[in-house]
Amino acid sequence: MTAHDVEYIEIYTSDQRKTTDYFVSGMGFQEEARCRTGALESILLRQKEIQLVITSGPGTADFLAEHGDGIADIAFACEDPLAAHRGALAAGARDLTSGNPAGPAVSGFGAVRHTLLKRSADQPHGRPPGRDWVTSPEGAARTGTATELRLLDHIAVCLDAGTLHDTVRYYIDGFGFEQYSSEYVAVGEQAMDSIVVRSPSSGITFTIIEPDSTKKPGQIDEFLERNGGPGVQHLAFLVDEIIPAVVEFETRGIEFLQTPGTYYDALAERIDNLDETITDLRKTNVLADRDEWGYLLQLFTRSPYERRTLFFELIQRHGAQGFGSSNIRALYEAVERARAANS
Repeated sequence: MTAHDVEYIEIYTSDQRKTTDYFVSGMGFQEEARCRTGALESILLRQKEIQLVITSGPGTADFLAEHGDGIADIAFACEDPLAAHRGALAAGARDLTSGNPAGPAVSGFGAVRHTLLKRSADQPHGRPPGRDWVTSPEGAARTGTATELRLLDHIAVCLDAGTLHDTVRYYIDGFGFEQYSSEYVAVGEQAMDSIVVRSPSSGITFTIIEPDSTKKPGQIDEFLERNGGPGVQHLAFLVDEIIPAVVEFETRGIEFLQTPGTYYDALAERIDNLDETITDLRKTNVLADRDEWGYLLQLFTRSPYERRTLFFELIQRHGAQGFGSSNIRALYEAVERARAANS
């Protein structure tokens, strides 16, 4: 009943051309094919083993009105989709197979569904089934980048307060995921609880977060309000060298979040023996974090969507297996230091 990989991610968008250009011109995805399925128009993008389906049309209207541009489907590759379907239903899923052209599908969190597709771990990714794909002309929208996104490192999910543990149990019981780690992060008068779950193959990793309702509302509450409930907050893409990647992507129009200069003033005390210089990190706003296995570098984009829902992350790993949670606290402290200096 286990799911072992993300087959594709489908994004519903109000502006298909703009969203496609963001990934193609900005991040180096290639347009593979197009199709029209009922009231939906889709474009298939690929970079290495990452597949994105960019979908618009009348069939997306209700989703967009409630949630804004965002992820509607995280399709799972399974050895046995029917067994995975039965396992998910037994764990409490709603059956969403009816009307889904790709086959068996179940509810995930919020309005996100999981289409369940048959593919062995040693097989290459295939195009989403059930759609009449027309291959894009050779060279169409194939701008390419010097930076390659190696794989989908993780998917960050925001939930309503009080639903974290039930959701984690659902993915463990329904899809054979395993709990990888958990952490409670308190930042000033705000706090959040998080649990990481992943498939036994490590091909699917969810960092699942809920706000602490006993604390003041924070960024997770703000996302839930903008998104009209639970959903995918961001996708994290693994890169080999994040500093040149950020420089290149910025020249291609990708906007990243700015980091307070005071964050870097304390960075050497937090993390030593970085291969990269703090000067280079400061110039590119890249964040750093360390765990017992090594360190990681990461940076988040600004959301390209009007409701500021979905955004993206670049992450480079130097042995680290965590997800940079210490940066939440470090950024908060940096802002507080900057405020104190200016008061």
